[in-house]
Amino acid sequence: MNRTIAAAGWPRVLFYLLQFTWGLPVNLAGLILFLCFRRRFRHEKFCNGLVTLLPGNRGGLSLGIFIFLSVRDISRSRDLCAHEYGHTIQCLFLGPLYWPAVALPSVLWYHLFEGWRNKRRVPYDALYCERWATAWGRRWSGM
Repeated sequence: MNRTIAAAGWPRVLFYLLQFTWGLPVNLAGLILFLCFRRRFRHEKFCNGLVTLLPGNRGGLSLGIFIFLSVRDISRSRDLCAHEYGHTIQCLFLGPLYWPAVALPSVLWYHLFEGWRNKRRVPYDALYCERWATAWGRRWSGM
């Protein structure tokens, strides 16, 4: 069986089984968004995730295995892709707890604190869930 580094030691079937049982609410939201975008935008595989490439330069969003990046090319945005994949792994482990533990703090950090971060030169990874996503994304994607 062909395994990616992202599923190191785990059969791929178990990875997806956990994502679509324990992480079902997050993945359902991602699937709905993916279905809305499936014909309008390009999609690429990244480890065990499915990346949808959106126009603009607004960063990324992860909803389970569904990753949405506002970039033109994954190869030029490997760090962002790995970071968002880290959120995919967080969903795998946290399941329904992903919403309060990661998604809400992440959305608030991105949208409400951008000016504060820039003014004080605070790195994006200063927030626990973002630092965690970057670390796990690098580890699980092999970057």
